[in-house]
Amino acid sequence: MPKRTAKAALERLREGNQRFVSDIRSIESMTTKVRRSEVVDGQDPFAIILGCSDSRVPAEMVFDQGLGDLFVIRVAGNVVAPSQIGSVEFAAARYNTKLVVVLGHSQCGAILATLEELKRPSENQSPHLKSIVDRISPSLKTLMETDLKHDQHALVHQSVRANIRASCNQLRHGSQLLENLIENEGLVVVGAEYSLETGQVEFFDGLPE
Repeated sequence: MPKRTAKAALERLREGNQRFVSDIRSIESMTTKVRRSEVVDGQDPFAIILGCSDSRVPAEMVFDQGLGDLFVIRVAGNVVAPSQIGSVEFAAARYNTKLVVVLGHSQCGAILATLEELKRPSENQSPHLKSIVDRISPSLKTLMETDLKHDQHALVHQSVRANIRASCNQLRHGSQLLENLIENEGLVVVGAEYSLETGQVEFFDGLPE
């Protein structure tokens, strides 16, 4: 059995996304009775995906993967809170998974809501929604102080990426367990953006050499 590496997992995701973009599905990604029975007694995910809850970005479909292939955590704005860190820790330690992908996407509703809140703070906002906005806003405030504030399209695009990078950094440095796996066991955390318009995933942060 070949050694599991982050680089190999990343290539598998890239190949799967290319199939998705080309409207091709692999036999392995099909849900069958045989495959369901194979994963009853355990799982062996080759990648961990921390993605946005947006209904248009289901990770298994975007990467053309099947049952048992991906350990997926979804939360609005792909933000990182203790429960998300714990979920990544669980999968990385339990299943020896070497790749974590923070998957954001174009025109993210949580990003748009945060930008709106920064421009015009609302009254009586739900404290639970506020907790998401509060995790996203630090990465966006700096951008809003630049010339990007005059270009809404560019501002949203750069905000999506800034939020992805922030989540990656929180995973890399917000957990002693993950830091140890990164330092000693080959765990890699990368950032990626899914384009709603094209279906393409671009990996752009923390790529393995």
